[in-house]
Amino acid sequence: MKNRLKALRKQRAWSQEMLASALSVSRQTINAIENERYDPSLPLAFAIARLFSLPIESIFSDE
Repeated sequence: MKNRLKALRKQRAWSQEMLASALSVSRQTINAIENERYDPSLPLAFAIARLFSLPIESIFSDE
């Protein structure tokens, strides 16, 4: 799944570790999502969207 997570994280000057901590996941999970090796669960996708105050569709796409 394509995503903008890395760009959004960098806009806020957050490390992967900081984002992982805010979402209660591992840094490896954030890395895998950013590199499109792992699709987040629906609850995690909603948590990411809430954290960035954006709709899920503006962060993730299936294209």
